[in-house]
Amino acid sequence: MIVSTRERWLGRVLLVVLMLITIAPFISLFVTALHPPGTYPAGLSWPEDPHWGNFAEAFQSAQMGKLLTSSLLIELGVVPIALLIGTMAGFALGHLRPPGGKVIFLVFLLGLTLPFEGIIVPLYYQVRDLGLLNTRWAIILPLIALFMPFAVFWMRAHFINMPEDMSEAARIDGATTWQLFWRIHVPLSMPALSSLAILMFLWTWNQFLLAVVLVDDPTQRTMAGALGAFQGQWGTDIPLLCAGSLLILTPTLILFLVFQRQFVTALLQGSVKG
Repeated sequence: MIVSTRERWLGRVLLVVLMLITIAPFISLFVTALHPPGTYPAGLSWPEDPHWGNFAEAFQSAQMGKLLTSSLLIELGVVPIALLIGTMAGFALGHLRPPGGKVIFLVFLLGLTLPFEGIIVPLYYQVRDLGLLNTRWAIILPLIALFMPFAVFWMRAHFINMPEDMSEAARIDGATTWQLFWRIHVPLSMPALSSLAILMFLWTWNQFLLAVVLVDDPTQRTMAGALGAFQGQWGTDIPLLCAGSLLILTPTLILFLVFQRQFVTALLQGSVKG
């Protein structure tokens, strides 16, 4: 297919426009965060005397050190477990194809339509009855369950395209189902696994609703959940609030920039049937 010069330049212009629309809010946050504390900046005006200390003050005021530790603990509790269970279930439904697998998969698909807001009230009472309210487990366990539909859907889409000949050859050589999964299919699934891990990391890091409803102590929440308490304390100080928001966003931006190639590779791999 031959692309004309006009179409090529039009595509580039559209990409530049979309990029500017995407980064404009971050530029606005950054410029606003440099204004004197307690002021109300207008537009994108650069301050005459940038207050870089706003970032240090926001870090200390929001107890970012404790929040970072709490978020990492929650990430370690959610991502590896959800990744392992989702991968095993996706392998079973996509490659082993047990009896009734299609029905089970439809149940997982129904789970994709389940919004967090629709279950937050019964989830609150269930977590309270289990004695987990106001602990990190109140965030970790529900997130593992809520991530399962997408994790299974993602990994099944990968494993269903894996060639059967490779598994048959491994079976002839005496490989068990576990060896087939762990030694052959998992190493070949690293692009899909890494991109799924990135998605779950970002979703966990940015989880706000569950953290606010199920945990009262801001230092036991995720970074995004703690932003609610920070906003309540510094809601009238716009520059300080913007500085705190940027500090919370920075780790996710760095993670995506570092692993963007693996993420795009997995998306392209899922679009081509092998």
